[in-house]
Amino acid sequence: MKLLLLGATGQLGKEWQSFLAQNETDDIELLSYTSSQLDITHYREVSDELRKQKPDVVVNCAAYTDVDGAEKHRKQAQKINVEAVLYLAELSQQLEFKLVHYSTDYVFPGSQLDKQECPRGYPEDHPADPINWYGKTKWEGEQAIRNTTANHLIIRVSWLCGQFGSNFVKTMLKLAEERDSLQVVDDQWGSPTFTEEVVKKSLALLKKDTKGTYHLCSKGLINWYEFAQTIFTLSEIDITLEAVDSSVFATEAERPSFSKLNTQKLADELGSEPVDWKEGLTSLLKQLDVK
Repeated sequence: MKLLLLGATGQLGKEWQSFLAQNETDDIELLSYTSSQLDITHYREVSDELRKQKPDVVVNCAAYTDVDGAEKHRKQAQKINVEAVLYLAELSQQLEFKLVHYSTDYVFPGSQLDKQECPRGYPEDHPADPINWYGKTKWEGEQAIRNTTANHLIIRVSWLCGQFGSNFVKTMLKLAEERDSLQVVDDQWGSPTFTEEVVKKSLALLKKDTKGTYHLCSKGLINWYEFAQTIFTLSEIDITLEAVDSSVFATEAERPSFSKLNTQKLADELGSEPVDWKEGLTSLLKQLDVK
């Protein structure tokens, strides 16, 4: 399998490269491109390279992921998350490669009513209704793929964190070095998705030649305060934590109060349950060499 990876410097792109380097994957030939090497918004360059390389699979880890920044830079977010994705989908149709694309829990509205009606999380076919521009562009990118090529795999993730790049776990550990106390919101509910699990499950789906949309996150439902509390407990870090409402922190983009993803479809497809969030966190802290 010839696999071409876009967005190689992001936390998910780096995880793909690290995982394939550390595991026996002789059946996979990996070609990785950073955004400076191959910018997905430079259509002619992307087209020329894909026609030259003739990949079996293109894994798109490139995205505009700054949720607050997207509110200010709407055209840029639209260009990367929608227009460039549509072009990749068109190339998938023309060149007959499978397009693997990552999306987000933010395509859903995340209301308290949804929390009551979907206690196990949003299923894949739940109506999308994003409440911020980032979520809107990611939803439109998904639709661009579905409407253009059948040979795709869309994987929605939530609260993404791993050993590379910026994420909540690494931010909490860094802040704990600088401060004696922290305020963390307790009115936003979901479940983390660990990048190593994303790569493992993506590969498993690819090997089965699976198509369609799947949800991937950890088992369990928590809020950010509980997540932070457990990070510090497992890391044996003594810090004062205060649970606060989201209103304490002014942000450009509105956040959903509930964004749990239902992973039953993925579990049925692969015959394995998702990792428990505490188990995934413990593994990540070991990777980060934290107690």
